[in-house]
Amino acid sequence: MPRAIRSLAATGIAGVLLAGPAVAPAAAATPQPPAYDRTSAAEARRVDRVPTPKLDWYACYDYAECATVRLPLDYDNPKGATTEVALLRVKARDQQHKVGSLFLNPGGPGGSGTSIALAAPYFLGDDLLDRFDIVGVDPRGVEASSNIRCFRSVKDQTRAYAGLNVAFPWTKAEEKAYVAASKAVGKACSTTGRPLTGAASTAEVARDMDVLRRAVGDRKLSYLGFSYGTALGQYYANMFPDRFRALVVDGVLNPNAWVGQGKARDQLQETRLRSADGAYKALHEILVRCDKAGPEQCALAATGDPVAAYETVAKRLRKKPAVIDDPDFGSFTVTYADFVGATLGALYDPYGWTSVVDLTSQLLALTDPAAGKAAAASARQALAARAAQARQQRGYDFPYDNGLETFLTVDCTDAYHPKSADAWPALSAKEDQRAPYFGRAWAWGTAPCARNTWTVRDEDAWTGPFNRVTAAPVLVVGNYWDPATNYQGAVGSAKLLPNSRLLSSDSWGHTAYGTSACVTGRIDTYLLTGKLPAKGAVCVGDAQPFQDEPAADRADASKSALAKAGEPGRGEPKRLPPVATPRPAVGTLTVR
Repeated sequence: MPRAIRSLAATGIAGVLLAGPAVAPAAAATPQPPAYDRTSAAEARRVDRVPTPKLDWYACYDYAECATVRLPLDYDNPKGATTEVALLRVKARDQQHKVGSLFLNPGGPGGSGTSIALAAPYFLGDDLLDRFDIVGVDPRGVEASSNIRCFRSVKDQTRAYAGLNVAFPWTKAEEKAYVAASKAVGKACSTTGRPLTGAASTAEVARDMDVLRRAVGDRKLSYLGFSYGTALGQYYANMFPDRFRALVVDGVLNPNAWVGQGKARDQLQETRLRSADGAYKALHEILVRCDKAGPEQCALAATGDPVAAYETVAKRLRKKPAVIDDPDFGSFTVTYADFVGATLGALYDPYGWTSVVDLTSQLLALTDPAAGKAAAASARQALAARAAQARQQRGYDFPYDNGLETFLTVDCTDAYHPKSADAWPALSAKEDQRAPYFGRAWAWGTAPCARNTWTVRDEDAWTGPFNRVTAAPVLVVGNYWDPATNYQGAVGSAKLLPNSRLLSSDSWGHTAYGTSACVTGRIDTYLLTGKLPAKGAVCVGDAQPFQDEPAADRADASKSALAKAGEPGRGEPKRLPPVATPRPAVGTLTVR
């Protein structure tokens, strides 16, 4: 029996309907319990006794305002130690008709909320920009907030990270080095990284967001979260089910799979989330459509079977990495893991099929002893240019970069993981059997979370339930061909939340907002008015493989670049949101 019907039956109203006027007035006047869940007394006590922060906004980054606040490190001790949290807002264009504030989160975990808020005028619909102050919060430990730091120096960090410098380990030697590095990172974050590594779970960020909702003057929260930001949104919806007016999650992680419930606690997180399944499904579909499009639209179709061509490159690289010597760009080695990692990075883009086809074609020619000199030389030059660009993007030393540590702090304290990092080689190999190519790529990212090395815990982390009946509906958005947050994650989350609506999108890349007027318009309408899309609604992405030329790119996430460019005006072309990747290793082409 649905909860709302149970509530009616409990109050005697069902009896009124059945028995008619003979029912006594006293029975009809029995108070009705609410048809939705309330914030628990424990959670209300944690956040409500924190005084509403006074935000001292100041002008920043050309068209925004910034502020920082001190929030409790531990909400059970609101007068104890604090941590600094940074906010950025872009004010609504029409302040007289403002709905309120719209909080954004780009994912990660570890993505910068202040950066996505600054980029908002480049990708959000103009109606949203007119009616909402756009607010981004750097979660505790991230970017402009007080930073998580697991090592005392860049030197110590660099030495510990040495074994992680691969897209994922493939050889036995790489696996051994990766396990050793994972243990070193887990131990460092459990000691040197404290106390912040034990106080930065998703639940703590949700509590911060509820306090900051009050600080910006909103009675209820409006929220749009992408990728891992969907976990944050669902945590908030379940911890504070009566405190939001509109909440959208796009590119959805099923929170039960994220955390690991029951017997699944000893599984790899990837076994539960099935990100690799989504990536393989997208890759296979691209290669099948390439074959159907033919050589005129997809050069790889000239091989006779693009699916087989991709596997041929993979087999050759598994056997022997490709060495590229180019007079202009230098010498590079491309491994099997580099090939798969670059493919995964390309699949994040709605137009990523072009990179998948080009990379596969180039490596097919480069690794073929029978290839003509001209074809091999052309492939070598193109790959060398790719590799040189990737090397430049990955090169850093000073200052201290804590991107991996912020990701792990959240994942390792939110979720359950296997006991020992020594188990990852065998467990990740099983993932590859289920989801070829990408099983290992997704599985290895959590190796530092092994329970016997990552020992720091957040005693106030939230592990569910995730099926609360919320006062306002949640809009759950899933993309059929998402390579990071499997579409089934959205389906599962929508089933978990009784008061939710699933909006599906037949689109490509990671997350759906901005991929079509259909999906963007429905999300915008819901955020502005609360009106949900029709049940079973399916949008179709503008970009479809081998039918369209690449067009919209992602908005820049660099604050300095955005400030230099300035705020775009109403009606200017939109880009895609700068969504943070769920795994730090995902990139263009990892090379040595």
